[in-house]
Amino acid sequence: MTTDWTSLALQPQLVQAVTELGYAEPTAIQSAVIPLLLAGQDVIAQAQTGTGKTAAFALPIIQTLQGGHKQVQSLILAPTRELAIQVASAFHSYGHHSAISVLAVYGGQPYERQIRRLQRGVDVVVGTPGRLLDLMRQNALDLSAVRTVVLDEADEMLSMGFIEDIETILSETPETRQTALFSATLPAEIRRLAERYLRQPQSVRIGSSHVTVDALAQRYYLVHEADKLAALSRLFEVEEIRSALVFARTRAATGELASDLSARGFPAEALNGDMSQEAREQVMQRFRRGQCNVLVATDVAARGLDIDDLSHVVNYDLPMDAEVYVHRVGRTGRAGKSGIALSLVTPQEQWRIRRIETFTRQPIERATLPTVEEIKQRREARLMEQLEVWLRRGRGRRERDLAAALVEAGHDPLDVAAAALKIARAEEKERPIDPIAEVEEYRPAENRPWARRELARRPGPPRQGRGNESHEPGMVRLTMSAGRAHGIRPNDVVAAIAFHANIPGHTIGAIRIQEDRTLVDVPQQYVTQVLEKREGYRIRKHVVRVERM
Repeated sequence: MTTDWTSLALQPQLVQAVTELGYAEPTAIQSAVIPLLLAGQDVIAQAQTGTGKTAAFALPIIQTLQGGHKQVQSLILAPTRELAIQVASAFHSYGHHSAISVLAVYGGQPYERQIRRLQRGVDVVVGTPGRLLDLMRQNALDLSAVRTVVLDEADEMLSMGFIEDIETILSETPETRQTALFSATLPAEIRRLAERYLRQPQSVRIGSSHVTVDALAQRYYLVHEADKLAALSRLFEVEEIRSALVFARTRAATGELASDLSARGFPAEALNGDMSQEAREQVMQRFRRGQCNVLVATDVAARGLDIDDLSHVVNYDLPMDAEVYVHRVGRTGRAGKSGIALSLVTPQEQWRIRRIETFTRQPIERATLPTVEEIKQRREARLMEQLEVWLRRGRGRRERDLAAALVEAGHDPLDVAAAALKIARAEEKERPIDPIAEVEEYRPAENRPWARRELARRPGPPRQGRGNESHEPGMVRLTMSAGRAHGIRPNDVVAAIAFHANIPGHTIGAIRIQEDRTLVDVPQQYVTQVLEKREGYRIRKHVVRVERM
């Protein structure tokens, strides 16, 4: 394994830049990928989080840029604006001693500023698929001179419904381009994309996902979506949480969940793409100091985190892909230490647990949530442990004097002790033990998400039943004011809702495209979020309204 930057055939100014940034030696993925990209080969790279993949593709790109060109030479596609900004910032850092120009393009910014920058000439463009397509349609982004394309976080772009947009973008680049695909997981659609658009790619995989779960205690709890917060609070009451990473689906959910946990006496902080780098670093400092012991994050925000000693990983929202599950839980139980992975699973998601078990070849124990009585007993046992510690220390001299004064005033010693304990337990009232509804297993195959999506794409006669109601519990049917006559496809629907409403694309259910409208099922918990943007949806240049039926 290469351990010296100079042995990677990088230019001196690039070696100087990375060493100034504090990187003493290349990581495994950098050592493997940089020589391949410098040699002009296509690459499929899969690695666990925090491996330094951005430098793995940025350094070769900077080194091979040709001076004096005003056209875009390298294009990097990223799933979110936060990642696009992060990657562009990395290019600026690595290219500090090189003459390069980099532009990040993403939704939410004025077009005029980005178009002016492109007109002046840019070497590297980092962007989200939606904004890249918009600029291409306005003839503001010319990809005819692109020599290198990088698909960053390809699995995340898949989950957001961007695959067809990516194919459209790739079709506008020269066939002679060099292409690199980076992904934490490699589901079937990503592999098909690679087979179609990469030329004899070299595969790089750092670490084995299967090994990462060997040292873990894995448990899942079957709960209704509405009871997840109550369930997690009960688990935090009985688990010995030194430090925990909780995964939620959306940026909005991370903030809400962190706030709810803190209000219940479990200090938590959110990590998401809306945060500045400074705010993110401050959160991590508080976590490392023990000022909070729970981080709530999305998959994208958690990538790149450097945390050595996590006692727990919690899937508050279960991921769609089995490899993503392994990627998450592999953050605990490292360096020979034990770790615990907990998952909250709704009845409709239980089939995913079976897929994960098949993938990892390890069982995941179905466990029972602590009862109200068990939590009360746990609280009392913890209080008694604290009392025993203070009694052994014998440091309560002033408190002993106060107790003696109360006894001398005629109070019974047991009553004094009971009153003191009552005061000590007052904070427990801030931690309610909410009721949790009983759960029955739910197994009908036709309601599995992959089956629903397949039915939506499959030609045939319309299903019987009332069209204004979802056929699956927990889903709500919405209508979009565009359909077959407007050229709408299922992927367009998924991409539009996932992007504009900021919800996971894989949670969207059945899609029925009719002549002049489209019916789409959305999980109940996201309906308000989707309808807030009802006038702000755009599909294929069409302004589309989304309404509840």
